[in-house]
Amino acid sequence: MKIGYIGASGLMGHGMAKNLLAKGQQLAITVHTQRDRVQDLLDAGASLAANAAELGASCDVVLICVTGSPQVEAVVSGAHGLLSQPKAGLVIVDCSTSEPHSTTHLRELAHAKGVTFVDAPLARSPVEAEAGRLNIMVGAEPAVFAKLEPILKCCAENVFHVGGPGAGHGIKLLNNFIGQAICTATAEAFAVGKRAGIDPKQLVALVGAGPVNSGLFQAMAKTLDGDLTGLKFELDNARKDIRYYTHLAEGMGVPTLMGEAVHQSLSMASALGFGKKFVPSLVEAQERITGATLVPKTSNT
Repeated sequence: MKIGYIGASGLMGHGMAKNLLAKGQQLAITVHTQRDRVQDLLDAGASLAANAAELGASCDVVLICVTGSPQVEAVVSGAHGLLSQPKAGLVIVDCSTSEPHSTTHLRELAHAKGVTFVDAPLARSPVEAEAGRLNIMVGAEPAVFAKLEPILKCCAENVFHVGGPGAGHGIKLLNNFIGQAICTATAEAFAVGKRAGIDPKQLVALVGAGPVNSGLFQAMAKTLDGDLTGLKFELDNARKDIRYYTHLAEGMGVPTLMGEAVHQSLSMASALGFGKKFVPSLVEAQERITGATLVPKTSNT
C-alpha cells in the first residue's frame, strides 16, 4: 500500500515517518515551510505531495499527526483537504490528540465519501517516536484495525485496539489527564515543600523508593538539577489536551474537579509566559507565584 503522512516535520511525526520508510513502506509526505526538517525523509525515498488533496487521491492510507482538532479538520475537510477527491477505499488515520466530537463529525463526513476515518493517537515522547517505540491506541472496527496494525507496528512498540471508532481519542484524553495531574501536582509539591523548609531532593529520594514514583515524576524531578527538557512536550499542547478532556466530561454532564484544577494550573503557567516551553516549566511557574527557588540559575531554559 502507498502511505501518506501529514505532519512529518513535527517532533512525533518525523520519527513515525522515518520508521515507516525504514520498514519498507512506500511513503509520500506534504511539506509546508519546514522542508529542512524532512529533507532526510526525502533523501531516504519519501515522495513529495503538493497538498493533502494529492495524498488523498493517490494513497491507500494517510496518517495525520498535527497539533489538534482545528488543524485536523483543515487537512481533512478544508480546501485542498483529503476529502477533496479521495481515492476509493481510502483510510484516514488521525494520530493527533483531538476532540472526540470533532472526530465523530469528520468520521461522518468521510463515510459519506466512502472513506474510513480512524482515531489512533500516540503516547510516549519524540525520543520513542524516533526509536519506533511509540504506544498507539486505535479506535476502529476489528477489520479496519487488522488492516492498519502492520502499518502502525512499523513505528510502535505497542499497538492497542482500545475499542470501536472514537475510543482511541477518548482513552488518549484520559491518559493525558492522568499524566498532567502527576506533573502539575509534582511542581506544586516542590514549591510548597521548599517554602516549608523541606529539601525537594529529599522528596525525590523518598518518592523514588516507593509506589508514588513514575517516569513523569522523575522527569519533573530533573528540574531540580536545572534540566527542563526531561519531558519534551510543549506546555501549551498539554493545556490544549486537558481542555479537550474537560470539554469531553462537560459534554456528558460529568463533574471533573481534578481535571479543572489541572487545566487551570497549566493555564496559569501559560499566562505567565511558559506556554511555548516544555511541561517541566510548570516548576518555573510555581517559582513565579510562590517565591520558591527550585531551578538552578544555570538551568537549560
